[in-house]
Amino acid sequence: MSEFSSSLSWAAVSVLVVDDEPGMRAILKKALSKKFAQVDTAGSIEEAEELRKRCHFDLLIVDINLPGRSGIEWHEALDPSTRRSDVIFMTGYADLDTAIKALRAGASDFILKPFNLEQMMQSVSRCIERRLVERQNFALQRDVERTFPVDIIGDAVKTQQMKKLIAQVAPSIAAVLVEGESGTGKELVARALHQLSQRTGPFVPLNCGAIAPDLLESELFGHVSGAFTGAKKGREGLFRVANGGTLFLDEIGEMPFSMQSSLLRALEQKAIRPVGAEREVQVDVRIIAATNRNLKEEVDEGRFRRDLYYRLNVLTVDLPALRDRVEDIPSLTHHFTQQLAKDLGMKTIHWTHEDIKAMQAYDWPGNIRELRNMMERCILLGKPPAEYWRDLQGDTAPLPRSVNAASDVIGDEIINNVSSDCRCSSIYDAEGDQFCYPTNWTLKEVEKAHIMQVVDSHDGNKSAAARQLGVARKTLERKYKEWIDEEVL
Repeated sequence: MSEFSSSLSWAAVSVLVVDDEPGMRAILKKALSKKFAQVDTAGSIEEAEELRKRCHFDLLIVDINLPGRSGIEWHEALDPSTRRSDVIFMTGYADLDTAIKALRAGASDFILKPFNLEQMMQSVSRCIERRLVERQNFALQRDVERTFPVDIIGDAVKTQQMKKLIAQVAPSIAAVLVEGESGTGKELVARALHQLSQRTGPFVPLNCGAIAPDLLESELFGHVSGAFTGAKKGREGLFRVANGGTLFLDEIGEMPFSMQSSLLRALEQKAIRPVGAEREVQVDVRIIAATNRNLKEEVDEGRFRRDLYYRLNVLTVDLPALRDRVEDIPSLTHHFTQQLAKDLGMKTIHWTHEDIKAMQAYDWPGNIRELRNMMERCILLGKPPAEYWRDLQGDTAPLPRSVNAASDVIGDEIINNVSSDCRCSSIYDAEGDQFCYPTNWTLKEVEKAHIMQVVDSHDGNKSAAARQLGVARKTLERKYKEWIDEEVL
């Protein structure tokens, strides 16, 4: 039993024991209650059916020989079109015909009385393990368990405040509304909230705007066989897949108005009704919703239910735009460069001071998503961000916001040509020594002097110089060719 209990999460599993012997009910309830969150008992099929109407059970342990209807005649629980539970039958008669009937009725297992408790727990283990594996596989098919970093990178003041708030609200079971512009990392925050909550169930994301309105209800709540045209078999909705865990509803502002009332009821009742089903199913799910819209304005304009807004907006995490935390760009750039270089099978590139300054000067309307996209493009092209912008806009175009910062090392040619009374801009080399270059120099002149100095420091080895500069060797070759052509002209 210890191996069994250590390998499975029992927190979100419920069991119903149906037996007309009070002693058997008491023994099984005592043993199972040590492992399961909910264990109920009933002495007859009629009593058990009343319990099933009030809540969902993942496993039914049923004695075949009951007063009134026998366990095999419990059609409501065994009907394949509406069945939602595994069934273990018990009997005191070693009757082959009875065993065959039980298995044909859909029994997951068949145990002969008297049995020892270990035998019963092994049977329960097989049933629950199979059910949990099915749910996990369904979650994996939806890319639920993608490898996402949950560390929120950055040391800006706003980033630190956001991290502190996430750590504060994560342990609660209350709904959380994550607001922010597109590309600010709302799903990353939702995953961090789930991980810090220590909930045992999975993290299940759903983009409400990516599902057709007429399919969204079935996607969330599931459906029974024959509920609508094409529903040949029943399906568990994402609420049940996320049972014991977190359901992340991205772009909640895109949810159709007609669906919002159903979601509100599910949140308030902690129960769902699959499409076409007659009974509700109890669920334990934490909701995290996200939107790039202003939901308050959506409510005021009648496009979003006010009561649902207040139900979702118990706790709010507001994500700052990347332009409001530019101090995080160096660490984000380093993280994405290492990650992307590994994924692309390329060497990690070290960007220059000029590249970092250029990125910090840009507004990033696409936020972190745009930054990552640009990092990938620059790595694939072997072109630093500053050079990418110049090539995109033309060599004479300034960097974003006219950034004209130089690189890490300034050559002797610059220093020797700067008089003591020359108006200049300060930069620093790798050792921290301060140098100057004339402010009337163009960025191309500063770049040329810097590149030539780095190449000279490597005794003309352009490959080594390119590695230090964080560019491809072919970039240096192209630069030298351009300079030669200019001298010829």
